[in-house]
Amino acid sequence: MLDMTPRRRSDTRKRLLELAEQMVLAKGFSSTSIEELIVGVGITKSGFFYHFKDKNDLARALLERHLEHDKALIDELFARADELNEDPLHGFLVFLRLFAEMMAELPEAHPGCLAATLCYQDQLFSRDVRELNASGMLLWRTRFRERLDRIAARYPPRDSVDLDTLADSVTTVVEGGLVLGRALQDPTILPKQILLLREFVRQAFVA
Repeated sequence: MLDMTPRRRSDTRKRLLELAEQMVLAKGFSSTSIEELIVGVGITKSGFFYHFKDKNDLARALLERHLEHDKALIDELFARADELNEDPLHGFLVFLRLFAEMMAELPEAHPGCLAATLCYQDQLFSRDVRELNASGMLLWRTRFRERLDRIAARYPPRDSVDLDTLADSVTTVVEGGLVLGRALQDPTILPKQILLLREFVRQAFVA
């Protein structure tokens, strides 16, 4: 008979992370207890500590999982946009439209961003977790700045535009749209904000 223990351990870790993310987004990290997690997943406390040495370790794993998911999402959307258009400006505009459409297809307001949630309670975490979160934000800046550099090389900006600031605006629009959409329980806010940013980018460059 095949030994399924490694598979079960992997499944347990995955279920812990999924439940922890739901709870952290719903009520914050400090209010998410280990006891609630072990009851929700149906394991013992020693089972939890087999996977995570403490809550800080759980936060690190949650953040790593979140950043991997974000990277995969951005990669997929950029790949689809690149297939549809080779022009750097038009490709970026297609990317933003695809992003807006994806957000618009959500059945209800997005539950929020894990990275932002952890930022609000960063005093709870070790330095390496805080630095990991910051590196994730900087990765978004780098990814979008690379695209904007290609655009600017072909289409000089109409006015003086700081490309790092413009790259950061993608993150700020998304995070702000998530907060406002959740507060007002209006899932249309985020896609509308992304489309507004799309129009700003279009007008910022000579095309």
